[in-house]
Amino acid sequence: MLNQLQRDILKLKKEKNAIILAHNYQKREIQEIADFKGDSLELCIKASEIHDRDIVVFCGVDFMAETAYILNPDKKILIPDRGAECPMAHMLSAEEVRKARKRYPDAAVVLYVNTLAEAKAEADILCTSANAVKIVESLEEDLILFGPDRNLAWYVQQHTDKRIIPIPENGYCYVHKMFTVADVAAKREEYPDAELLIHPECDPEVQELADHILSTGGMLRRVLESDRKQFIIGTEVDMKTRIDLESDKETIPLLAEAICENMKLHTLEKVKNSLVNEEFAVTVPDDVAERARRAVERMIEVSRQ
Repeated sequence: MLNQLQRDILKLKKEKNAIILAHNYQKREIQEIADFKGDSLELCIKASEIHDRDIVVFCGVDFMAETAYILNPDKKILIPDRGAECPMAHMLSAEEVRKARKRYPDAAVVLYVNTLAEAKAEADILCTSANAVKIVESLEEDLILFGPDRNLAWYVQQHTDKRIIPIPENGYCYVHKMFTVADVAAKREEYPDAELLIHPECDPEVQELADHILSTGGMLRRVLESDRKQFIIGTEVDMKTRIDLESDKETIPLLAEAICENMKLHTLEKVKNSLVNEEFAVTVPDDVAERARRAVERMIEVSRQ
């Protein structure tokens, strides 16, 4: 049952002709009021399909709200807390992408959607953890500059004969770097019948122990479709929240401390304030947005094939 603040937000949302998008790592109270929940690819696609709303409230981190703006420049894109930044996205600048292109002129540039708009604008195409291998395989080039997550680059390299060069050399997600081989061993011993689902932003030695390496959206689908009853979830802890909203199977966080503090900056109070005051608006310069849009749309096109 929704609380009064949640009901107030839903009323405001209707009055403002707004839509609320929430990433899978949001707290339960945020997920409960979202029109759509999902991983980066799902929310990118949903953002591209929004036609009848004036306002998009994005409960995620900065690069996600930027992507929503890139695909909806005629709409007001709001982020409830403007301090919600993705540290990994900030590890790769547009200038570093341009320098890498000069070093490897024959390479294609594939950037994770977890990048800022200025870097996206330098990419040939974007990818998510769900479609990274498919995107790389769709390109003619045999040399791929891939950033900013080194572990996702490693995962892609295991599934392609193309040469993957990570940019920057050591980009990472601080949450997924928390998981260790010891964490896996402890949970395997405690839950011997559970299936281990690991995100490809985790270190290679952790990925190698997984039953399945999946995006957050892939984890949800695996739980819903599998005959197994127990699952160890190797990603941010509120992915368990998302799965538990849609499944009665048992989910166990691989590490209870795996919390993205940046995602958790959004609260119900801030969502309400965002709607009341129509803040904080996220925009992208026109020239950057146009170039980035081409890379995003190319990703969506390939992912649908």
